[in-house]
Amino acid sequence: MSFRPLDPTKYPQLLNEKVSTVSALFADLQLPKPEVYPSPAEHYRLRAEFRIWHEGDSFFYAMFDPAEPRVPVRIDHFPTASRTICELMEPLRQALGEQLVLSKRLYQIDFLSTLSGDTLVTLIYHRRLDDEWQAAAQTVAAKFNIQIIGRSKKQKLVLGRDYVLEQLPVDGQHYAYHQYEGGFTQPNGEVNAKMVSWAKARCGQNPHTDLLELYCGNGNFTIPLASHFRRVLATEISKTSVKAAHENFAMNAVHNAVMLRMSSEELTSALNKERSFRRLADVDLDSYAIDTVFVDPPRAGLDEASRAFIARFPRIVYISCNPETLHRDLEILTKSHAAKDFALFDQFPYTHHMECGVFLIKKGVI
Repeated sequence: MSFRPLDPTKYPQLLNEKVSTVSALFADLQLPKPEVYPSPAEHYRLRAEFRIWHEGDSFFYAMFDPAEPRVPVRIDHFPTASRTICELMEPLRQALGEQLVLSKRLYQIDFLSTLSGDTLVTLIYHRRLDDEWQAAAQTVAAKFNIQIIGRSKKQKLVLGRDYVLEQLPVDGQHYAYHQYEGGFTQPNGEVNAKMVSWAKARCGQNPHTDLLELYCGNGNFTIPLASHFRRVLATEISKTSVKAAHENFAMNAVHNAVMLRMSSEELTSALNKERSFRRLADVDLDSYAIDTVFVDPPRAGLDEASRAFIARFPRIVYISCNPETLHRDLEILTKSHAAKDFALFDQFPYTHHMECGVFLIKKGVI
């Protein structure tokens, strides 16, 4: 089978090979030599999802090899996941197995953890959950000091909270985040902290100018970068992420950031004065003195209008989860901007995926 266990001893070699491959992709753009930020070789992933495979009266965690998608691969040890998840997996399996009301028609278990140790477990069933299930699950939640969510078709029961609390350490400071079940969060916490630190260093101190951030998620970058600027204008389309961002701004006493629930394309259109939006009725866009744009788009990269729009600004900090679409966007952006820094962040070790960071300054601007 092509599904193989993780081998930490091979990580340095695999990372070097991946760095060479990604660097070769950008060779035609003559970017600076990349700074490489490795991941821990194991226990790096703060999220994990497992199917539950039942055999008689027992069950086990399972994953499926794409080469043999019908054959479950039993998972008893999963060093890819955070230590918090790894240490919880077997005791939780045993506790659920001791009560039929908790194991009956249990289909999947999702784990969400943080660097600070907070953990949320979602139990997904092929049956409706009742008061008996809730009482039993409450006991398990208390035993392990975790949050539990029960899900079935058209049903969601939250025992405690439906989010975890992260305390992200960056440059000697901790930033607090609510990270909601089902919402996007960076999966590799330690590499995420390195990405935030890198972005902060590129932004510098700008007390008289403003930052525009597209695709801001739950404020992962917005909050640490807010202290570098007079104000931040941020946009995000996900309702869950917008809710989390507002809560995270409050927890971190960030008062100079405005969050808009709209797509980057819509905000670009508004800033270009092509369209007006009711959501912007109380926002004076003309009052912003934007000189830096931060973007962290989805794998599709920037759309054509957004790419052309951000090219107007003196400085661009671009975080990308897809080197191919980043290359496409840089082919255009490097016509107006010079790439001053290039970084590779290994968010997903042992895979071909690589997170990239590029800092661009408009040509002719010192």
